[in-house]
Amino acid sequence: MEVPEQPLSAAAFEDLALPLFDQLYNFAHWLTQDRSEAEDLVQETYAKALRGFSSFQRGTNFRAWMFRILRNSFLSSRTGLKSMVTFNDDEDTAIASPDPTPEAVLLEQADRDSVRQALRGLSVPYREILLLCEVEEMSYEEIAQTLTIPTGTVMSRLHRARKALRASLGARQKGGSNAL
Repeated sequence: MEVPEQPLSAAAFEDLALPLFDQLYNFAHWLTQDRSEAEDLVQETYAKALRGFSSFQRGTNFRAWMFRILRNSFLSSRTGLKSMVTFNDDEDTAIASPDPTPEAVLLEQADRDSVRQALRGLSVPYREILLLCEVEEMSYEEIAQTLTIPTGTVMSRLHRARKALRASLGARQKGGSNAL
């Protein structure tokens, strides 16, 4: 969502920001895993974005800017700090996988509860990158802008997140719904 080169006003903010509400709430809900915290996070995101709208750089990606504000607000909150787990980005160097893609696994299983549980079990960095790519359908560049990481890191982290999701779903399928 590119912003035209014109003066930024409250009406312009409203026109750009309101269509993103459902997407932001969905992402916030997955991050916080709590409905009321997600509502608070989205409200805080809109308040911060409105306050900082005059400093928004015209001609850049507004959607990525909003998602970055939401993510940064989450990470600086008590909930975000508790749920952040350190992980090694250099842990896995494999590029291609002969295993089915997460999309194929999701279609084969058609078990939304199992997928939701598996997503909840992922670390925040993996969960957020999967959601931004697969649910919000952001490009790698948009994800990189949102998470303020290089595009290469987006691709490698996404690969590891898909692999972790695939492993979690595979373990659930083999061990029943109580696995993991």
